[in-house]
Amino acid sequence: MTDLPTPRTPPGVPEASPLFLRESEVRRGIELLYFGYTDLIREADARLAKSGLGRAHHRALYFIARRPGLSVGDLLGLLNITKQSLSRVLGDLTTRELASLEKGKRDRRQRLITLTDAGLRLEHELFELLRLRMAGAYAAAGQDSVSGFWQVLADLLPSERRDEILIMQAADR
Repeated sequence: MTDLPTPRTPPGVPEASPLFLRESEVRRGIELLYFGYTDLIREADARLAKSGLGRAHHRALYFIARRPGLSVGDLLGLLNITKQSLSRVLGDLTTRELASLEKGKRDRRQRLITLTDAGLRLEHELFELLRLRMAGAYAAAGQDSVSGFWQVLADLLPSERRDEILIMQAADR
């Protein structure tokens, strides 16, 4: 029996036009990005709201879990938010005993952030909600589409942040 080639685009999903840089095609991509992201995080948002937390808290939890012992300054750079916003987020996380801050061992001025056991449990719960949706979408799209999607997202990053983010991801492999 001969294996049939896997179609590049799943049934029902139109191929990109050869004129993919036209306004209508660019708008389509932007809209799919907006709607896809909103639907991806809907369940996580609902779970966070039960704890009086929001997306900024979620982003902080995510990156602190990925890099335990991350400095406040490094988290500030990753999240690309103001010091005031980060201070509010970290205040909420520490008050709820989801994160803890300790002084750096080499530089006592540095504040290092880790998640508590409760923070790790919450982050894992939120990650599982996202993982299930992403894994399903990845499986439906196929490996070539996933690689292309990652490339498009990487190319959306400003050049001055792209290397930092891609290096962080490469360290996890």
